[in-house]
Amino acid sequence: MPHFSHLFEHWQSTLNWSPNPDQIDRFEKLYELVLEGNSKQNLTRITAADDFWEKHLWDSLRGVLAYWDRENIKVIDIGTGAGFPGLPIAIARPSWQVTLVDSKHKKVAFVEQTIHDLQLSNAIAQVGRVEDINQVSPYKKKYDLAVVRAVGKPDICAGYCLPFLKKSGTAILYRGQWLPEESEQLDIFCEEQGLQVVEQERFQTPITAGVRHSVYLSPRSTSNSNS
Repeated sequence: MPHFSHLFEHWQSTLNWSPNPDQIDRFEKLYELVLEGNSKQNLTRITAADDFWEKHLWDSLRGVLAYWDRENIKVIDIGTGAGFPGLPIAIARPSWQVTLVDSKHKKVAFVEQTIHDLQLSNAIAQVGRVEDINQVSPYKKKYDLAVVRAVGKPDICAGYCLPFLKKSGTAILYRGQWLPEESEQLDIFCEEQGLQVVEQERFQTPITAGVRHSVYLSPRSTSNSNS
């Protein structure tokens, strides 16, 4: 029985996009694989179908909405955990190449198996510490988008992203609440590191009206554009 069919109207009304039947199948399968994986390791506390759709699927895609129309770009998901936001992004945007990084071997093993089970040819998983991976040539300065959905301090999250970015690249910090002191911390970091805050976007989730923020950063040498 489909878990998310009653929510399809929300895709179109909030993202101006709807998944095709193949993508719907993959989202459903992803949910089932996460539930199954949860019985073996602690992947997520979000297991009810509506919560999973809103807080994992929808939230993952909402953060990259500003770049939705771009094709053939490279994305890195830093600290992916159980595969969010990277796996939903890879399902929704098949022309994007998505690399999912985490330091925990068990999490990466789950993500690798999930990529295989979902037949996602545009996604790869990589285990390792971000501070090491972002200094080696296959990864350094190779990405158009670096996304991080974490509870760490924003300046630390931005610091993880920066080495991965092309000169024209953008870091996207997925946040819940966004406090004035966090803006101040990030502004100081950006000034030191040659970054600029392109946008701080506040929005609400479509079912529970939870407050979310997406913070977009880019190297200062680029203009305030999505290019």
